[in-house]
Amino acid sequence: MTRTATLSSAVGAVVAVLVAGGFGLGVHVGNLHNGLIAASFTAVGLFVVLRRPGNREGRLFVATGAAHAVMFAGRQYGLHPGPLPGASWAGWLGVWPLPIVLVIAGVTIMSFPTGRLPSRGWRTVTAVLAAAGVVLAAVSALWPVEYARTALVAGHPLSLPGLAAADAFYRVARPAGYLLFQLTWVVCVVVRLRQARGDEARQLRWFAYAVTVSAAVMVLGLLVWHSPVPGTLTMPVVAVAAGAAILKYRLYDIDPVINKSLVFGAMATLVTLGYVAVVTGVGRLVDGNRTVLSLVATAAVAVAFEPLRRRVQRLADRLVHGHRVGPYESLARLSAHLAAPAGGLLDGICRTVADGVGAQRVVLYTGPPDELRAMSVWPGTAPLPPGVRALTGLLDAFGHGGNRTPEAAVAVPVMHDGRFRGAITVHKGDALSPAERQLVGDLAAQAGLVLELRATAQRLVTAGDAARRRLERDLHDGVQQRLVTVAMELGTVVRLAGDAGSADVAERAAAVRAQLLETTAELRDLARGLHPAVLTQDGLEAALGFLADRSAVPVRLGVTVDRRLPAEVEATAYFMVSEGLTNTAKHSGAALASVRAELSGAGLIVEVVDDGVGGATMVPGSGLEGLADRLATLGARLTVDSGPVGTRLATVIPCG
Repeated sequence: MTRTATLSSAVGAVVAVLVAGGFGLGVHVGNLHNGLIAASFTAVGLFVVLRRPGNREGRLFVATGAAHAVMFAGRQYGLHPGPLPGASWAGWLGVWPLPIVLVIAGVTIMSFPTGRLPSRGWRTVTAVLAAAGVVLAAVSALWPVEYARTALVAGHPLSLPGLAAADAFYRVARPAGYLLFQLTWVVCVVVRLRQARGDEARQLRWFAYAVTVSAAVMVLGLLVWHSPVPGTLTMPVVAVAAGAAILKYRLYDIDPVINKSLVFGAMATLVTLGYVAVVTGVGRLVDGNRTVLSLVATAAVAVAFEPLRRRVQRLADRLVHGHRVGPYESLARLSAHLAAPAGGLLDGICRTVADGVGAQRVVLYTGPPDELRAMSVWPGTAPLPPGVRALTGLLDAFGHGGNRTPEAAVAVPVMHDGRFRGAITVHKGDALSPAERQLVGDLAAQAGLVLELRATAQRLVTAGDAARRRLERDLHDGVQQRLVTVAMELGTVVRLAGDAGSADVAERAAAVRAQLLETTAELRDLARGLHPAVLTQDGLEAALGFLADRSAVPVRLGVTVDRRLPAEVEATAYFMVSEGLTNTAKHSGAALASVRAELSGAGLIVEVVDDGVGGATMVPGSGLEGLADRLATLGARLTVDSGPVGTRLATVIPCG
């Protein structure tokens, strides 16, 4: 037998003797809950510890049960008529530890289900509770300030001066301290419920549901039978539910149980209140016939029942599951993302999937089946998975998303017209239901259309850039060269006319040549605007240097790009800097602008900043909107920060 098993057996034997001996001395309603808590919490805690020796919550359950066993046995001995020998000390031992036992029980509740507090900050809170518990316990141990509520046969074993002052202090400190204990427990459990995900959330729901049922039975017993006995009899349910949550939570689905209980309880209350209001309230006002009023009340309840039930059902769904959008709302949201301004389409897909199934993490991959790269992730604060993945690897790691097995994470291929466009991985924590897996599949089909449109837009941009390059080359090598040749010939005509004494002809030929040279310069600028030859020939750094040199505003340039990038990436970065410097010169009144282009693991970082008046906005039809559209085709997003002073344009262009 292991050390853990030996110690557990010893603790179990001691608690069993104390509880059995206590019940052997009689049954006292005011002390019944201590015995039930001692037996149930110790039994469940020992079972958990033996099944999972490293589980800290099981040990806290044992500590809670053992502390209640000591109090239960001491009070039972002190309550027995006689009194029995040593009853004053035994009863004393069953009274004064109560504040400390409440602290132990509170820590057990606050630490459920992991056995650890939600965060380090709660350690300070626990220390304050422990200090308050020790002070209250010390006062109760030294003076009989708690005895008026215990009905012990034997009196307090100590007789110390200062009872009046101690009693006055205890009358104020006890309710304040106990209220502090309970509020702290509630706040901690609420915080934990809001932060919990996956298995821990499911475990907490079991525990919270059991506590709520027990409290409801307690209140019902006090209101109907004026007795706490029904509530005390349900205390073992809390321990059993907690043990089931720790050990066997995957065998049950508590959400439908909680949901139906909330709906049933709320509807029962509303129907009862409506009936009583009509029969009793209206009857007193009009002094009507109770039979007629009963029929009226029944009809009113029947008419209002279904609308009320639907509203209560929606509220219960919200309380149990949180805000979970339905399939149609998910598709509508995805359509809204498609109709929104360019940028963030891929993020919108991930967010829609996450909202639809309550996922913890959603990743969208694009590319061919053997070279998938993560392009978007939800939540947005999470890092993108690095490297290249294969579709087969994703399916093996996350499951296929079919209906055969309830995987907690699935990978779904994204297809459109039979062509593979990418994959979506969904991490939920809990097993996805068949409806949720169906919804993921439907959203993946819609995402296929989005990715197809995105791929089409990328092809159009690439084709447009290629056409720009061809046109620029044709203008430079064809029309521009011919115009230069004509200008040279006109120069010869001017010289010959001057030699022949035709000053008028020479003057007019010189004027035509000047206009031709001016037209050639304008054509050269037009060709550069279409697509700069320096970008194609010398790369991004030289092209950005060219823009900085031609800028009307002084530019501080920083380029850290050690290799050639895809043509569409270089062209998009160039046009972004060109648009930013153009806006700076026209609208900002800035004294200085800075341009940064840096290659990082996430892609090409491009940034244009000025110290002007600010106020730049992305309005329909503007150059910034066109730039945002172009960036969106590459999976990038344009960020515009323009306050009262200064404007910043920034983006990260994927270039894997």
